[in-house]
Amino acid sequence: MQEIVYFGTYTKKSSQGIYQAYLDTEKKSLTTPKVVLKTGNPTYLQITKDKILAIASRQDLGGIEIYRKADGTLLDEALTPGPNPCYVAYDAKRHLVYTANYHKAEVNVYAIDEDGKLSLTDSFQSEGQGPRPEQEKSHLHYADLTPDGRLVVIDLGSDRVFTFDVSASGKLDLVATYQAEAGFGPRHLAFHPNGKFAYLTGELSSQVQNLAYDAHSGHFRQVQTLPTIPADWTAHNGVAAIHLSADGKFVYLSNRGHNSLAVFAVDTHNELTLIQHITTAGDFPRDFDLDPSQNFIICANQNSDNITLYARNVVSGKLTLLQKDLLLPEGVCVKFDA
Repeated sequence: MQEIVYFGTYTKKSSQGIYQAYLDTEKKSLTTPKVVLKTGNPTYLQITKDKILAIASRQDLGGIEIYRKADGTLLDEALTPGPNPCYVAYDAKRHLVYTANYHKAEVNVYAIDEDGKLSLTDSFQSEGQGPRPEQEKSHLHYADLTPDGRLVVIDLGSDRVFTFDVSASGKLDLVATYQAEAGFGPRHLAFHPNGKFAYLTGELSSQVQNLAYDAHSGHFRQVQTLPTIPADWTAHNGVAAIHLSADGKFVYLSNRGHNSLAVFAVDTHNELTLIQHITTAGDFPRDFDLDPSQNFIICANQNSDNITLYARNVVSGKLTLLQKDLLLPEGVCVKFDA
Protein backbone atom coordinates (compact mmCIF):
# COMPACT_ATOMS: atom_id res chain seq x y z
CA MET A 1 0.00 0.00 0.00
CA GLN A 2 1.19 3.53 -0.85
CA GLU A 3 0.69 6.13 1.89
CA ILE A 4 1.20 9.84 1.20
CA VAL A 5 3.16 11.93 3.69
CA TYR A 6 3.70 15.70 3.67
CA PHE A 7 6.60 17.65 5.14
CA GLY A 8 6.68 21.27 6.31
CA THR A 9 10.04 23.06 6.30
CA TYR A 10 11.91 26.23 6.96
CA THR A 11 13.01 27.93 3.75
CA LYS A 12 16.00 29.77 5.15
CA LYS A 13 18.58 27.82 3.12
CA SER A 14 17.79 25.36 0.32
CA SER A 15 14.22 24.27 1.01
CA GLN A 16 11.51 25.49 -1.36
CA GLY A 17 8.36 24.83 0.69
CA ILE A 18 6.06 21.85 1.24
CA TYR A 19 7.35 18.41 0.26
CA GLN A 20 5.64 15.08 -0.36
CA ALA A 21 6.80 11.45 -0.28
CA TYR A 22 5.28 7.98 -0.53
CA LEU A 23 5.59 5.19 2.02
CA ASP A 24 5.33 1.67 0.60
CA THR A 25 4.05 -0.36 3.54
CA GLU A 26 4.74 -3.69 1.83
CA LYS A 27 8.32 -2.90 0.79
CA LYS A 28 8.86 -0.93 4.01
CA SER A 29 10.49 1.92 2.14
CA LEU A 30 10.02 5.66 1.75
CA THR A 31 10.65 7.70 -1.41
CA THR A 32 12.80 10.83 -1.38
CA PRO A 33 10.50 13.84 -0.76
CA LYS A 34 9.74 16.15 -3.69
CA VAL A 35 8.48 19.74 -3.64
CA VAL A 36 4.72 19.99 -4.19
CA LEU A 37 4.05 23.60 -3.07
CA LYS A 38 6.56 26.42 -3.19
CA THR A 39 6.00 28.85 -0.31
CA GLY A 40 7.92 30.57 2.48
CA ASN A 41 8.55 28.83 5.80
CA PRO A 42 5.63 26.36 5.91
CA THR A 43 6.83 25.16 9.29
CA TYR A 44 3.62 23.45 10.40
CA LEU A 45 0.83 21.80 8.44
CA GLN A 46 -2.60 20.30 8.83
CA ILE A 47 -3.99 18.04 6.13
CA THR A 48 -7.76 17.72 5.67
CA LYS A 49 -9.78 15.70 3.20
CA ASP A 50 -9.48 18.38 0.53
CA LYS A 51 -7.21 21.13 1.85
CA ILE A 52 -3.67 21.81 3.08
CA LEU A 53 -3.37 24.34 5.91
CA ALA A 54 0.14 25.76 6.15
CA ILE A 55 2.05 28.27 8.23
CA ALA A 56 3.62 30.78 5.85
CA SER A 57 5.73 33.92 5.64
CA ARG A 58 6.39 36.41 2.87
CA GLN A 59 8.90 39.23 3.30
CA ASP A 60 7.88 40.94 6.59
CA LEU A 61 4.49 39.18 6.82
CA GLY A 62 3.55 35.98 8.62
CA GLY A 63 0.40 33.89 8.94
CA ILE A 64 -1.31 30.96 7.24
CA GLU A 65 -2.22 29.83 3.74
CA ILE A 66 -4.99 27.49 2.59
CA TYR A 67 -4.43 25.32 -0.50
CA ARG A 68 -6.68 22.99 -2.44
CA LYS A 69 -5.05 19.59 -1.99
CA ALA A 70 -6.00 18.21 -5.39
CA ASP A 71 -4.14 20.77 -7.49
CA GLY A 72 -2.23 23.07 -5.12
CA THR A 73 -4.37 26.13 -5.81
CA LEU A 74 -4.00 28.86 -3.17
CA LEU A 75 -7.53 29.43 -1.82
CA ASP A 76 -6.83 32.12 0.77
CA GLU A 77 -4.22 33.53 3.11
CA ALA A 78 -4.15 35.48 6.35
CA LEU A 79 -0.83 37.31 6.62
CA THR A 80 -0.05 40.14 9.02
CA PRO A 81 3.11 42.15 9.80
CA GLY A 82 5.64 40.33 11.95
CA PRO A 83 6.80 36.77 12.55
CA ASN A 84 4.74 33.83 11.33
CA PRO A 85 2.94 31.48 13.75
CA CYS A 86 4.46 28.12 14.72
CA TYR A 87 1.32 25.94 14.90
CA VAL A 88 -1.94 25.54 13.01
CA ALA A 89 -4.95 23.35 13.92
CA TYR A 90 -8.22 22.54 12.19
CA ASP A 91 -11.63 22.25 13.85
CA ALA A 92 -13.79 20.21 11.46
CA LYS A 93 -16.93 20.38 13.58
CA ARG A 94 -17.07 24.17 13.89
CA HIS A 95 -15.19 24.92 10.64
CA LEU A 96 -12.51 26.89 12.47
CA VAL A 97 -8.74 27.24 12.17
CA TYR A 98 -6.45 28.08 15.11
CA THR A 99 -2.91 29.45 14.99
CA ALA A 100 -0.37 29.87 17.80
CA ASN A 101 2.36 32.49 17.43
CA TYR A 102 5.52 31.93 19.48
CA HIS A 103 7.00 35.40 19.02
CA LYS A 104 3.76 37.39 19.33
CA ALA A 105 2.38 35.23 22.20
CA GLU A 106 -0.90 35.25 20.31
CA VAL A 107 -3.60 32.80 19.28
CA ASN A 108 -5.86 33.65 16.37
CA VAL A 109 -9.15 31.95 15.50
CA TYR A 110 -10.47 31.97 11.93
CA ALA A 111 -13.71 30.75 10.42
CA ILE A 112 -13.09 28.82 7.20
CA ASP A 113 -15.79 28.25 4.59
CA GLU A 114 -16.12 25.48 2.00
CA ASP A 115 -14.12 27.51 -0.50
CA GLY A 116 -11.23 27.90 1.95
CA LYS A 117 -11.86 31.58 2.67
CA LEU A 118 -10.75 32.78 6.11
CA SER A 119 -12.25 35.37 8.46
CA LEU A 120 -10.83 36.26 11.88
CA THR A 121 -13.30 35.57 14.71
CA ASP A 122 -11.25 36.01 17.89
CA SER A 123 -7.75 36.22 19.35
CA PHE A 124 -5.99 35.68 22.66
CA GLN A 125 -2.89 37.48 23.91
CA SER A 126 -0.80 35.94 26.69
CA GLU A 127 1.53 37.76 29.06
CA GLY A 128 3.99 36.24 31.50
CA GLN A 129 7.50 34.92 31.97
CA GLY A 130 9.54 32.17 33.61
CA PRO A 131 12.98 31.67 35.16
CA ARG A 132 14.90 30.38 32.14
CA PRO A 133 16.54 32.62 29.51
CA GLU A 134 14.07 31.38 26.88
CA GLN A 135 11.20 32.51 29.12
CA GLU A 136 11.77 36.26 29.05
CA LYS A 137 8.13 36.62 27.96
CA SER A 138 5.16 34.52 26.91
CA HIS A 139 5.71 32.21 23.95
CA LEU A 140 2.66 30.35 22.65
CA HIS A 141 3.73 27.11 21.00
CA TYR A 142 0.51 25.11 20.57
CA ALA A 143 -3.23 25.58 20.12
CA ASP A 144 -5.34 22.49 19.46
CA LEU A 145 -8.49 20.71 20.54
CA THR A 146 -9.30 18.45 23.45
CA PRO A 147 -11.32 15.28 22.68
CA ASP A 148 -14.43 17.08 23.97
CA GLY A 149 -13.93 20.12 21.74
CA ARG A 150 -12.24 22.69 23.96
CA LEU A 151 -9.11 24.55 22.85
CA VAL A 152 -5.83 24.00 24.70
CA VAL A 153 -3.19 26.74 24.38
CA ILE A 154 0.36 26.16 25.64
CA ASP A 155 2.58 29.02 26.82
CA LEU A 156 6.22 27.91 26.98
CA GLY A 157 7.27 31.29 28.35
CA SER A 158 5.13 31.30 31.48
CA ASP A 159 4.84 27.52 32.05
CA ARG A 160 1.07 27.63 31.63
CA VAL A 161 -1.58 25.63 29.80
CA PHE A 162 -4.85 27.42 29.09
CA THR A 163 -8.20 25.72 28.40
CA PHE A 164 -10.89 27.59 26.47
CA ASP A 165 -14.47 26.90 25.61
CA VAL A 166 -15.10 27.72 21.94
CA SER A 167 -18.43 28.94 20.65
CA ALA A 168 -19.91 27.88 17.33
CA SER A 169 -18.97 31.29 15.94
CA GLY A 170 -15.33 30.99 17.04
CA LYS A 171 -15.27 33.03 20.25
CA LEU A 172 -12.94 31.97 23.09
CA ASP A 173 -13.85 31.78 26.79
CA LEU A 174 -11.05 30.91 29.25
CA VAL A 175 -12.25 28.25 31.69
CA ALA A 176 -9.07 26.81 33.27
CA THR A 177 -5.33 27.43 33.65
CA TYR A 178 -2.74 24.78 34.54
CA GLN A 179 0.51 26.07 36.04
CA ALA A 180 3.48 23.76 35.51
CA GLU A 181 6.64 23.93 37.59
CA ALA A 182 8.80 27.00 36.95
CA GLY A 183 11.15 26.33 34.06
CA PHE A 184 9.27 23.26 32.78
CA GLY A 185 8.83 24.97 29.41
CA PRO A 186 5.71 23.24 28.05
CA ARG A 187 5.60 22.84 24.27
CA HIS A 188 3.15 20.24 22.89
CA LEU A 189 0.44 17.98 24.29
CA ALA A 190 -1.19 14.73 23.16
CA PHE A 191 -4.36 13.19 24.56
CA HIS A 192 -4.91 9.55 25.42
CA PRO A 193 -7.78 8.03 23.36
CA ASN A 194 -9.84 7.71 26.55
CA GLY A 195 -9.96 11.52 26.81
CA LYS A 196 -9.13 11.40 30.53
CA PHE A 197 -5.36 11.86 30.36
CA ALA A 198 -2.93 13.97 28.33
CA TYR A 199 0.85 13.96 28.03
CA LEU A 200 2.69 17.29 28.03
CA THR A 201 6.25 17.81 26.80
CA GLY A 202 8.61 20.10 28.70
CA GLU A 203 10.93 21.47 26.03
CA LEU A 204 13.20 23.33 28.43
CA SER A 205 13.29 20.74 31.24
CA SER A 206 13.55 17.60 29.05
CA GLN A 207 10.59 16.08 30.85
CA VAL A 208 7.15 14.71 30.06
CA GLN A 209 4.16 15.13 32.35
CA ASN A 210 1.18 12.85 32.67
CA LEU A 211 -1.89 15.03 33.28
CA ALA A 212 -5.39 13.99 34.33
CA TYR A 213 -8.05 15.94 32.43
CA ASP A 214 -11.39 16.89 33.95
CA ALA A 215 -13.83 17.14 31.05
CA HIS A 216 -16.41 18.82 33.29
CA SER A 217 -14.24 21.79 34.24
CA GLY A 218 -11.46 21.76 31.65
CA HIS A 219 -8.77 21.57 34.35
CA PHE A 220 -5.55 19.55 34.17
CA ARG A 221 -3.93 17.90 37.20
CA GLN A 222 -0.37 16.62 37.33
CA VAL A 223 -0.10 12.86 37.92
CA GLN A 224 3.48 12.05 36.96
CA THR A 225 6.67 13.73 35.68
CA LEU A 226 9.48 11.78 34.01
CA PRO A 227 12.76 12.69 32.27
CA THR A 228 12.95 12.13 28.52
CA ILE A 229 16.74 11.70 28.35
CA PRO A 230 19.23 9.48 30.22
CA ALA A 231 20.46 10.72 33.59
CA ASP A 232 24.05 10.91 32.32
CA TRP A 233 23.18 13.19 29.39
CA THR A 234 24.58 16.64 30.26
CA ALA A 235 24.64 18.37 26.86
CA HIS A 236 21.80 20.55 25.63
CA ASN A 237 18.45 18.95 24.84
CA GLY A 238 15.04 20.26 23.95
CA VAL A 239 11.94 18.08 23.73
CA ALA A 240 9.81 18.72 20.65
CA ALA A 241 6.93 16.61 19.28
CA ILE A 242 4.78 14.04 21.07
CA HIS A 243 2.32 11.44 19.72
CA LEU A 244 0.41 8.43 21.03
CA SER A 245 -0.31 5.15 19.29
CA ALA A 246 -3.95 4.82 18.29
CA ASP A 247 -4.53 2.14 20.94
CA GLY A 248 -3.20 4.46 23.66
CA LYS A 249 -0.59 1.96 24.83
CA PHE A 250 2.55 3.89 23.83
CA VAL A 251 3.79 7.49 23.90
CA TYR A 252 6.53 8.72 21.55
CA LEU A 253 8.45 12.00 21.73
CA SER A 254 11.49 13.55 20.09
CA ASN A 255 14.63 14.79 21.85
CA ARG A 256 16.59 17.52 20.04
CA GLY A 257 20.17 17.38 21.25
CA HIS A 258 20.11 13.81 22.48
CA ASN A 259 18.79 13.23 18.94
CA SER A 260 16.52 10.37 19.85
CA LEU A 261 12.95 9.21 19.95
CA ALA A 262 11.89 8.21 23.46
CA VAL A 263 9.29 5.47 23.77
CA PHE A 264 7.08 5.15 26.86
CA ALA A 265 4.65 2.36 27.67
CA VAL A 266 1.27 3.34 29.14
CA ASP A 267 -0.01 1.00 31.85
CA THR A 268 -3.61 0.30 32.87
CA HIS A 269 -3.52 3.30 35.23
CA ASN A 270 -2.31 5.53 32.37
CA GLU A 271 1.13 5.95 33.94
CA LEU A 272 4.29 6.01 31.83
CA THR A 273 7.41 3.82 31.84
CA LEU A 274 10.36 4.49 29.54
CA ILE A 275 11.10 1.43 27.39
CA GLN A 276 13.39 2.70 24.60
CA HIS A 277 15.65 5.43 23.31
CA ILE A 278 16.49 5.09 19.62
CA THR A 279 18.71 7.37 17.55
CA THR A 280 17.13 9.57 14.90
CA ALA A 281 20.28 9.13 12.78
CA GLY A 282 20.41 12.88 12.32
CA ASP A 283 20.51 16.18 14.16
CA PHE A 284 17.62 18.07 15.78
CA PRO A 285 14.54 15.86 15.30
CA ARG A 286 11.84 18.51 15.14
CA ASP A 287 8.78 16.39 14.33
CA PHE A 288 7.57 12.88 13.48
CA ASP A 289 4.31 11.06 12.80
CA LEU A 290 2.83 7.57 13.02
CA ASP A 291 1.41 6.29 9.75
CA PRO A 292 -2.27 5.25 9.43
CA SER A 293 -1.40 1.54 9.75
CA GLN A 294 0.50 2.29 13.00
CA ASN A 295 3.34 0.08 11.72
CA PHE A 296 5.75 2.92 10.87
CA ILE A 297 7.09 6.23 12.15
CA ILE A 298 8.71 8.93 10.01
CA CYS A 299 10.94 11.54 11.70
CA ALA A 300 12.38 14.79 10.28
CA ASN A 301 15.85 15.96 11.39
CA GLN A 302 15.97 19.72 10.86
CA ASN A 303 19.70 20.48 11.11
CA SER A 304 21.03 17.44 9.21
CA ASP A 305 18.45 17.72 6.40
CA ASN A 306 17.38 14.09 6.49
CA ILE A 307 14.40 11.96 7.43
CA THR A 308 14.36 8.56 9.11
CA LEU A 309 11.89 5.72 8.70
CA TYR A 310 11.18 3.23 11.51
CA ALA A 311 9.25 0.01 11.69
CA ARG A 312 7.03 -0.09 14.76
CA ASN A 313 6.21 -3.25 16.70
CA VAL A 314 2.54 -2.75 17.59
CA VAL A 315 2.77 -5.21 20.50
CA SER A 316 5.97 -4.02 22.22
CA GLY A 317 5.81 -0.43 20.94
CA LYS A 318 9.53 -0.48 20.13
CA LEU A 319 11.07 0.93 16.97
CA THR A 320 13.57 -0.43 14.44
CA LEU A 321 15.43 1.90 12.07
CA LEU A 322 14.79 1.14 8.38
CA GLN A 323 16.02 4.20 6.42
CA LYS A 324 18.11 7.18 7.43
CA ASP A 325 19.62 8.78 4.32
CA LEU A 326 16.66 10.46 2.63
CA LEU A 327 17.18 14.15 1.88
CA LEU A 328 14.71 16.67 3.26
CA PRO A 329 16.05 20.22 3.64
CA GLU A 330 15.18 21.99 6.90
CA GLY A 331 12.38 19.58 7.82
CA VAL A 332 10.20 20.63 10.77
CA CYS A 333 6.77 18.99 10.32
CA VAL A 334 5.57 15.52 9.32
CA LYS A 335 1.91 14.82 8.44
CA PHE A 336 0.37 11.76 6.82
CA ASP A 337 -2.44 12.37 4.38
CA ALA A 338 -5.92 12.59 5.88
